[in-house]
Amino acid sequence: MADDWNDRIISEFRANEGRVGGPFEGAPMVLLHHRGRKSGRESVTPTMYLPDEQNPGELIYVFASKAGAPTNPDWYYNLTTAGKATVERGTESYPVLVTEVSGAERDRIYAEQARRYPGFAEYEEKTRGIRTIPVLALRRA
Repeated sequence: MADDWNDRIISEFRANEGRVGGPFEGAPMVLLHHRGRKSGRESVTPTMYLPDEQNPGELIYVFASKAGAPTNPDWYYNLTTAGKATVERGTESYPVLVTEVSGAERDRIYAEQARRYPGFAEYEEKTRGIRTIPVLALRRA
Protein backbone atom coordinates (compact mmCIF):
# COMPACT_ATOMS: atom_id res chain seq x y z
CA MET A 1 0.00 0.00 0.00
CA ALA A 2 2.78 2.47 0.91
CA ASP A 3 4.52 1.62 -2.38
CA ASP A 4 1.37 2.50 -4.37
CA TRP A 5 1.07 5.79 -2.48
CA ASN A 6 4.78 6.58 -3.07
CA ASP A 7 4.46 5.64 -6.75
CA ARG A 8 1.56 8.10 -7.17
CA ILE A 9 3.52 10.89 -5.43
CA ILE A 10 6.63 10.16 -7.55
CA SER A 11 4.58 10.24 -10.79
CA GLU A 12 2.88 13.49 -9.80
CA PHE A 13 6.25 15.01 -8.79
CA ARG A 14 7.81 14.16 -12.16
CA ALA A 15 4.77 15.28 -14.15
CA ASN A 16 4.66 18.69 -12.40
CA GLU A 17 8.31 19.76 -12.20
CA GLY A 18 8.67 18.71 -8.56
CA ARG A 19 5.30 19.88 -7.27
CA VAL A 20 2.59 17.68 -5.78
CA GLY A 21 -0.87 18.33 -4.41
CA GLY A 22 -2.98 16.81 -1.66
CA PRO A 23 -1.43 16.94 1.81
CA PHE A 24 1.84 18.18 0.27
CA GLU A 25 0.35 21.10 -1.69
CA GLY A 26 2.94 23.88 -1.76
CA ALA A 27 5.48 21.96 0.34
CA PRO A 28 9.07 21.55 -0.86
CA MET A 29 9.44 17.94 -2.00
CA VAL A 30 12.46 15.90 -3.04
CA LEU A 31 12.84 12.35 -4.31
CA LEU A 32 15.59 10.42 -2.51
CA HIS A 33 17.33 7.75 -4.59
CA HIS A 34 19.03 5.21 -2.35
CA ARG A 35 20.26 1.63 -2.41
CA GLY A 36 19.04 -0.89 0.17
CA ARG A 37 21.89 -1.69 2.57
CA LYS A 38 20.68 -5.30 2.80
CA SER A 39 18.80 -5.90 -0.47
CA GLY A 40 21.05 -3.83 -2.72
CA ARG A 41 17.85 -2.76 -4.49
CA GLU A 42 17.52 0.81 -5.78
CA SER A 43 14.62 2.72 -4.20
CA VAL A 44 13.06 6.15 -4.60
CA THR A 45 11.37 7.80 -1.63
CA PRO A 46 9.45 11.10 -1.76
CA THR A 47 9.90 13.35 1.26
CA MET A 48 9.57 16.96 2.30
CA TYR A 49 12.73 18.97 2.81
CA LEU A 50 13.90 22.23 4.33
CA PRO A 51 16.39 24.30 2.33
CA ASP A 52 19.36 25.67 4.28
CA GLU A 53 18.89 29.38 4.99
CA GLN A 54 22.42 30.40 3.92
CA ASN A 55 22.92 27.96 1.07
CA PRO A 56 19.56 26.68 -0.28
CA GLY A 57 20.99 25.52 -3.62
CA GLU A 58 23.72 23.39 -2.05
CA LEU A 59 22.25 22.09 1.23
CA ILE A 60 18.86 20.73 2.21
CA TYR A 61 17.60 18.87 5.26
CA VAL A 62 15.30 15.84 5.35
CA PHE A 63 13.49 14.40 8.35
CA ALA A 64 13.21 10.67 9.13
CA SER A 65 9.81 11.20 10.76
CA LYS A 66 7.97 8.16 9.33
CA ALA A 67 4.81 10.13 10.27
CA GLY A 68 5.62 9.69 13.95
CA ALA A 69 6.07 5.91 13.91
CA PRO A 70 8.15 4.40 16.75
CA THR A 71 10.93 3.31 14.35
CA ASN A 72 13.11 5.12 11.82
CA PRO A 73 12.28 4.59 8.13
CA ASP A 74 14.45 2.18 6.14
CA TRP A 75 15.64 5.01 3.89
CA TYR A 76 17.28 6.66 6.92
CA TYR A 77 19.51 3.60 7.46
CA ASN A 78 20.23 3.29 3.74
CA LEU A 79 21.34 6.93 3.50
CA THR A 80 23.41 6.97 6.69
CA THR A 81 25.09 3.65 5.83
CA ALA A 82 26.00 4.76 2.30
CA GLY A 83 26.83 8.37 3.19
CA LYS A 84 25.65 9.41 -0.27
CA ALA A 85 22.56 9.42 -2.43
CA THR A 86 21.01 11.14 -5.42
CA VAL A 87 18.10 13.55 -5.19
CA GLU A 88 15.54 14.81 -7.66
CA ARG A 89 14.62 18.36 -6.76
CA GLY A 90 12.30 20.15 -9.15
CA THR A 91 13.51 19.13 -12.60
CA GLU A 92 17.12 18.62 -11.49
CA SER A 93 18.85 15.42 -10.36
CA TYR A 94 22.20 15.52 -8.53
CA PRO A 95 24.39 13.51 -6.13
CA VAL A 96 24.52 14.44 -2.44
CA LEU A 97 26.68 13.62 0.54
CA VAL A 98 24.66 12.58 3.60
CA THR A 99 25.46 13.54 7.19
CA GLU A 100 23.33 13.33 10.30
CA VAL A 101 22.72 16.56 12.19
CA SER A 102 22.76 16.31 15.99
CA GLY A 103 22.43 18.29 19.19
CA ALA A 104 21.34 21.93 19.24
CA GLU A 105 21.74 22.25 15.45
CA ARG A 106 19.38 19.30 14.89
CA ASP A 107 16.88 20.76 17.35
CA ARG A 108 17.00 24.20 15.67
CA ILE A 109 16.44 22.75 12.18
CA TYR A 110 13.66 20.42 13.31
CA ALA A 111 11.92 23.26 15.20
CA GLU A 112 11.94 25.38 12.03
CA GLN A 113 10.40 22.53 10.00
CA ALA A 114 7.75 22.02 12.71
CA ARG A 115 7.02 25.77 12.72
CA ARG A 116 6.48 25.77 8.94
CA TYR A 117 4.64 22.43 8.82
CA PRO A 118 2.80 21.65 12.09
CA GLY A 119 2.50 17.96 11.20
CA PHE A 120 6.16 17.64 12.13
CA ALA A 121 5.38 18.91 15.65
CA GLU A 122 2.73 16.16 15.87
CA TYR A 123 5.27 13.53 14.72
CA GLU A 124 7.68 14.71 17.40
CA GLU A 125 4.96 14.48 20.04
CA LYS A 126 4.11 10.90 18.94
CA THR A 127 7.76 9.82 19.25
CA ARG A 128 8.53 11.62 22.53
CA GLY A 129 10.31 9.21 24.89
CA ILE A 130 10.60 6.61 22.10
CA ARG A 131 13.04 8.11 19.60
CA THR A 132 14.39 11.44 18.43
CA ILE A 133 13.44 12.00 14.79
CA PRO A 134 16.70 12.15 12.81
CA VAL A 135 17.58 15.13 10.65
CA LEU A 136 19.89 14.47 7.69
CA ALA A 137 21.86 17.12 5.82
CA LEU A 138 22.10 16.47 2.07
CA ARG A 139 24.92 18.52 0.57
CA ARG A 140 25.38 18.71 -3.20
CA ALA A 141 28.43 16.57 -4.06
